[in-house]
Order: sequence, then C-alpha cells, then structure tokens
Amino acid sequence: PAPLPPAEDEPSWGPHRLALLVPFRERFEELLAFVPYIHRFLSKKRIRHHIFILNQVDHFRFNRASLINVGFLESGNDTDYIAMHDVDLLPLNEHLDYSFPEAGPFHVASPELHPLYHYKTYVGGILLLTKQHYELCNGMSNRFWGWGREDDEFYRRIKGAGLQVRRPSGITTGYETFQHLHDPAWRKRDQKRIAAQKQEQFKVDREGGLNNVRYQIESRTDLSVAGAPCTVLNILLDCDTNETPWCTFG
Repeated sequence: PAPLPPAEDEPSWGPHRLALLVPFRERFEELLAFVPYIHRFLSKKRIRHHIFILNQVDHFRFNRASLINVGFLESGNDTDYIAMHDVDLLPLNEHLDYSFPEAGPFHVASPELHPLYHYKTYVGGILLLTKQHYELCNGMSNRFWGWGREDDEFYRRIKGAGLQVRRPSGITTGYETFQHLHDPAWRKRDQKRIAAQKQEQFKVDREGGLNNVRYQIESRTDLSVAGAPCTVLNILLDCDTNETPWCTFG
C-alpha cells in the first residue's frame, strides 16, 4: 500500500473531525477490507476522522438506525460531523467529497452513483451530517428492526427539519463509483415482516429517536486493522416488545 499523507496534526487537514459511524454485526470479512481502505481514502483527502464500529451484540434483530443513534451519542466532543456509512460500500472515486457538510446533509452514495438503489429519495449507504443537523432531526427512528426502510423514514425527518439533501456533482464514473462488497448468497438480509411491521414501516415516527434510544455499552475497544485505527463499541440494544414486537426473531 502507498504511504499515508502527513499526520493529522498538520494544519492542511482543516479544523473539522468526522465520526465515521459503521453499523455492524458479524460481517468480519467485510470489516477487514473496509477499515484500512476507508482510513487510507480519508487520510489521502486529509479528512480528520475516527472510525466507530457499532457492533450489535444483543439477541434482537439488527437495528441499523438505533446503532447510528448510539454511535452519535458515544462519539465524543472531538468530532463535529458524522458519516452514516455501510460497511459493505467502498468509495472508488477520489473526487467524492467527505468534507464538513455545513450547508446541509450530503448524500455521498447518491441514487445516480449507488450500484443498487436508484430512487430519488434514497439517502442510505453513505450520508454526511453535521452533529447539529442530526440533533435537529432527533436522529433516526428506533422502530426499524430487521432490514430496510429506516433511511426512507430519515429522509422525511430531514425534510421535516427544513434541511435540503445535497449530492455529488461532476462525478462521471456512474455505477462504478463504489465497490459493493455484499454477497446476497452468503449474507442473506433479514427482510421478515412480523405482526404490524409491514404497515408500521411506512409511517413517520414523530416521537422517538435520539431522545429515547435504549442501550448499554458492553465494551469499548480501540484496535488497529492492518495499521488503521478504529474503535469497536459492543452495543446491547433494548426493546419494548409491547411497542415493537417485531424486534425479536420469534
């Protein structure tokens, strides 16, 4: 691998620091590829950053949105913006912008570039927000257990907060802009819909978010993957089965 640029303490890196929030469960082969790749990608662009692997270790269904809420709350005061970043999506084009999104949420993995999802309200994959704007949205809804729909609900929160989603311009690599590591034959998505979940997934959650995410940090470990530093948070989410009975596998 090519040598890294100068250290983060150089003035050319700018004043802002990114908390890279990566929801995670069991995809270790993807993690081993992702952490060193994204660390070098951001370092080459002189983006100060801290990678947080948000590892869900409870026995409930995967909850990407709640993990991002937890990552936001646990990311510390030395970061002033976040990237909600899928572990299976690698940026290939060096012109992609990961800088401080002062003007509003910046959707790096925009529909015209993402290899799979092309509808115009899509904001998943990789989305940058200032911490102030994420708080303005009250984070993400905690009601989405299993795969899908939490980012569609978050798009409505963004619009409801009076924010405008911006997207990359001048990127000519199209659907070759990212490498998608996910193998559907090996990693099947939990798309099951339980009880009233099918109807609930299309509703806007006007009550919950950052203000009511329930969790414990089982452990916090700083480690290095092929020389790239990251912090692994082992997270125990909690679920009110009366409120969202679809959080369990039963």
